[in-house]
Amino acid sequence: MSNWPVHGKITGPIVMIGFGSIGRGTLPLIERHFEYDKSRFVVIGPDDADRALLDERGIRFIKEAVTKDNYKTLLEPLLTVGGGQGFCVNLSVDTGSLDIMQLCSNLGALYIDTVNEPWLGFYFDHSKGASERSNYALREATLSAKHARPAGTTTAVSCCGANPGMVSWFVKQGLLNIAADLGLQIPEPKSREDWGRLAQTVGVKGIHIAERDTQRARQPKLPGVFVNTWSVEGFVSEGMQPAELGWGTHETWMPENGREHEAGCKAAIYLLQPGANTRVRSWCPTPGAQYGFLVTHNESISIADYFTVRDEARKPVYRPTCHYAYHPANDAVLSLHEMFGAAGKVQDQHHILEENEIVDGIDELGVLLYGHGKNAYWYGSQLSVEETRRIAPYQNATGMQVTSAVLAGMVWALENPKAGIVEADEMDFRRCLEVQLPYLGPVTGHYTDWTPLDGRPGFFPEDIDTSDPWQFRNILVR
Repeated sequence: MSNWPVHGKITGPIVMIGFGSIGRGTLPLIERHFEYDKSRFVVIGPDDADRALLDERGIRFIKEAVTKDNYKTLLEPLLTVGGGQGFCVNLSVDTGSLDIMQLCSNLGALYIDTVNEPWLGFYFDHSKGASERSNYALREATLSAKHARPAGTTTAVSCCGANPGMVSWFVKQGLLNIAADLGLQIPEPKSREDWGRLAQTVGVKGIHIAERDTQRARQPKLPGVFVNTWSVEGFVSEGMQPAELGWGTHETWMPENGREHEAGCKAAIYLLQPGANTRVRSWCPTPGAQYGFLVTHNESISIADYFTVRDEARKPVYRPTCHYAYHPANDAVLSLHEMFGAAGKVQDQHHILEENEIVDGIDELGVLLYGHGKNAYWYGSQLSVEETRRIAPYQNATGMQVTSAVLAGMVWALENPKAGIVEADEMDFRRCLEVQLPYLGPVTGHYTDWTPLDGRPGFFPEDIDTSDPWQFRNILVR
């Protein structure tokens, strides 16, 4: 695309928190698609390795970490200077998302993040139990703030990257595609309740956020270095949280170390083991059947919660199981093995692969909707690093899927400035995908006959449920 559309005007300051791989990639998208006052665009971060990109544009940089002690005094003057409506774009780790979005609401500034981040120390706090360290707990705190806000408060978009974020929009489009292919004459849903009934009618038992990253570097991973195609700190943090998944009403078995939450929406369970050391069976178009890691993500809970159907007594009668099934780049897999082999001690050196280091590969990220009349359907983005280089600078394919979702979320917030706290599931999926699609490479749908029982049992006996291939009992690798 040679003539990029301007989607809106940001009338006040832009404050970007963090300038790592996602911040760098988001910068050119903001430049392309918004009108704004560059003199009031400021980036804050503890690392100035890429400051030259800002200096050459005349964008102010503040080398400082945003902390629980300084966020109010640091952000308030930056978000209010010069009038208009400010926009806070939080793309950093260890920043208290809920506290910052509440500050933005008080100031009348728009807000977006890609992850529901806690303040530094939360993920590795030994005084907290597994439930307290979960994404479920973080989301419940945000939902409490959402429900406490009066109607018509300033928009804060929570968890709007590739996943969580974009994948929630893929789920809705995927459901519509399956319904059409099954010949169901059902009007497009207009409410949350309607979407839940559609998923129930289609017969979806569960949803994998099924991803395969095949990007490979020119130089192999060195010992003692954690290599990834996106934030190492972010991946390690979520990977060390307990494995979490939305828990479907069709499930008849729970792992021995599975636990339910005592309060909240009750849409999810967690396992007493780290997500990045928990394997599941899944499927993506390019590799076919594969192992993925059941890393906790906000969308695993929010999607399951959003599509829950309740009876008149508010008892759940339908809910899909939902979880991440992530096969990262091979170097990241080796990095995880090295880390867990050292009892979870993170490597001292971290390295994010930049696009000029990558030889080839794609990030195949989509949603696998399974258990319906056509068995299973994967719908998603198959973005290559070559396509990424052609479209926009400073990022690889993984980063582009995130930064373009941030762009879509920013556009939606500008067009819906009084929506309060929202999750991606609640946003207009068609509008968001309209903004994002030019950055996603091929977006395709694929049916498959694969089930997690294919080829099983093999040479050894297995504890499987042959009456229903799509039980979590068959998906979890034990």
